[in-house]
Amino acid sequence: MDTSDLNKGRASALIPFVIFLVLFIGSGIISGDFYKLPILVAVFIAILAALLMNRKMPFNDKLDYLTKGAGHPNIMLMVIIYLLAGAFSEVAKGVGAVDSTVNLGLTILPESLLVVGLFVIGCFISISMGTSVGTVVALGPIGVGLADETGMSMPLILGAIISGAMFGDNLSIISDTTIAAVKTQAVKMSDKFKVNIFIALPTAVITAVVFGVLTWNAGGSISGEHPFELIKVLPYLAVLIFAVIGVNVIYVLIGGIALAGAVGFYESSFNVMAFLTKLGDGMAGMQELALLAILLGGLVELIRVNGGIDFLLRTISKRINSRKGAEVGIAGIVGVFDLSTANNTIAIISVGSLAKQISERFGIDPRRTASVLDIFGSAFQGILPYGAQLLAIAGVASISPVAIMPYCIYPILLGIAGLIAIAAGFPRFSVRENG
Repeated sequence: MDTSDLNKGRASALIPFVIFLVLFIGSGIISGDFYKLPILVAVFIAILAALLMNRKMPFNDKLDYLTKGAGHPNIMLMVIIYLLAGAFSEVAKGVGAVDSTVNLGLTILPESLLVVGLFVIGCFISISMGTSVGTVVALGPIGVGLADETGMSMPLILGAIISGAMFGDNLSIISDTTIAAVKTQAVKMSDKFKVNIFIALPTAVITAVVFGVLTWNAGGSISGEHPFELIKVLPYLAVLIFAVIGVNVIYVLIGGIALAGAVGFYESSFNVMAFLTKLGDGMAGMQELALLAILLGGLVELIRVNGGIDFLLRTISKRINSRKGAEVGIAGIVGVFDLSTANNTIAIISVGSLAKQISERFGIDPRRTASVLDIFGSAFQGILPYGAQLLAIAGVASISPVAIMPYCIYPILLGIAGLIAIAAGFPRFSVRENG
């Protein structure tokens, strides 16, 4: 992008996005529920505002830009992956994979490491399911029961569950945040994973040690039987393994669905019609997110045409004079948007285009950009007292989400590790084009 392009930027082009944030944040503050106003309504109102701006441009031309942005190949591929990820998650859940995975972990856990074990189980479930909220819902009641039976700190135990949930939210190939980060930067899923794992895995190990130290003298056990079947864990293991070795995510998800379905037929968990229903339910559960990606793609394109992206790029560039500074800037932008929207997927989709232009301007490898977006989106999301994760688990335990925040060790350390990685330029990669 040359200097003349940057000079075309206009701050007024950002008004639709301001409207979106004001509607979303304002409704949350007034109602006390940041999910009260349907997010699609807020985005649609912002799109209408964008269409009414720039009267020099014919309305039909604006509609063309809207539909081109909404139908961009990266957006459409993101939508397909979202739908497949939802289908896989629902079929695997229907087979009983979640229950077997949880019970397997509880069976092999030593009593002295129950909290550490809950964190590790949370890591595996979240990276397998691709949903932090789903992990919280699955493990929340177990955490509450553990606290009640042992007298251990409820906020500490729930903080361990949140920490495990955010590990997979940041790394899983079927996590909506990971999909958004990868597709907005046009990089391979496996490439982003390989960059991210060097930061996330050591952070997870340190987190486990911290929880171990905090619960060193605490004893306890979980009563009752915990039956599991290894065959039901296979779909998660297969998806994880093939994703790590670099198989195309579409193939991975289709294969995961087929394997989960085969296990379901073998175990007589469902028949053909029930299997198809699970597929439909899983896809339906991702429809709002898919529509959100499409509408935000169109909104961002209208803002770009009107000069909003160039204005942001010019403004940010004035305050950045190095590649590391640009990475910190991207981290800050996604963090601010996550704080504003209480949803790291929305934040990443919203700033993805701007982050890509910043990375291109300062020569940042797009794999690093995708990693930065996902790391800091997850780090902020994991400590938000009004985010879905903390609200969900606090509701199960009937305590304040603020009480859990100090024990959300992994998201806190992940943010710190992300900043250290930026400062150290780690991991190191040469700049290259991505197909």
